[in-house]
Amino acid sequence: MRYTAFGRRTGLRVSEFGLGTANFGSAWGGGADRWEAKQVFERFADAGGTFVDTADCYNYGEAESMLAEFIAADRDHFVVASKFAYGAAEQPRVSDTGNSRKTMVRAVESSLRRLGTDHLDLYWVHFADPLTPIDEVLAGLDHLVRTGKVLHPGLSNFPAWRVARGATLAEVRGWAPLVGVQVEYSLVERTAEREVLPMAEALGLAVATWSPLGGGLLTGKYRTGSGGRLTDWKRAVQLEDTAQKTATVEAVLSVAEQVGATPAQVAVAWLRRRQTASATSLVPIIGPRDLAQLDGYLAALDLELDAEHVERLDEVSAPELGVPHKISANVLARVTGGAALPTVPVE
Repeated sequence: MRYTAFGRRTGLRVSEFGLGTANFGSAWGGGADRWEAKQVFERFADAGGTFVDTADCYNYGEAESMLAEFIAADRDHFVVASKFAYGAAEQPRVSDTGNSRKTMVRAVESSLRRLGTDHLDLYWVHFADPLTPIDEVLAGLDHLVRTGKVLHPGLSNFPAWRVARGATLAEVRGWAPLVGVQVEYSLVERTAEREVLPMAEALGLAVATWSPLGGGLLTGKYRTGSGGRLTDWKRAVQLEDTAQKTATVEAVLSVAEQVGATPAQVAVAWLRRRQTASATSLVPIIGPRDLAQLDGYLAALDLELDAEHVERLDEVSAPELGVPHKISANVLARVTGGAALPTVPVE
């Protein structure tokens, strides 16, 4: 396992994969019991993994409670991230949800108790709500940093314009800086390339990407009726509901056969190529349910796709960037006089 600085706004070092814990617990159905979860955690740690991502809502608090036991012997070795906004109960009260400072403070206190620690290395606002102003969100996160309960704040599943606004407010007001964003990203969900990824690269934010297998779609298992999020949780992150997704899954299955790997390993190996091409750190959050799935993810660390396979996967899964991007592409040569211009990161 290699390590990387978590973006350009901090020296925080994390493993190149983060371990997602949404499968720790059984309250949602189909998850890992305590023994299975402990095996997954220990195998991840033995492989050099240090970055662990959880949330108060994962299995309604069970994931955080399990994780507390697993990290207790060596808490400071691990980079522990959690999230709030969705509510930790199956039927949360209105005062337990959203991005307000009141909810934030209560949520972090509850997460710290469940995790058995006095601080979080990284705290995500899990989802944007339509009511709370972004300046309240950033002021609240700054408060948590100043009290020592959180070391670094980040925004998860936020539109790029709100992240950029928040990062700017934090900078001009002297608040704790945002260090990263979290967003869904895989071969069947590349729309983050429109705004979120360029924004993160320009601002020096790390990008933690979730659902690298599209909720299992990229493994091809739903074509055979195998279990997964679709069968256990009665929902999936992605469905094979467009011609492009079908073509993408077919390409992944074909490449996997050619290179003698599993489709999951091919999908993750493609992401790792994106890691090396990015000007800021891009860290996939893997969410194995058992040791077999984790071993499949770890095997992807040794899989190098050749240029031909990468190009094929890139082309079949390429997102439509829409306006103004396609307009910009069409006029770029004219406004630059045909000269190639260097990309200068915004600091």
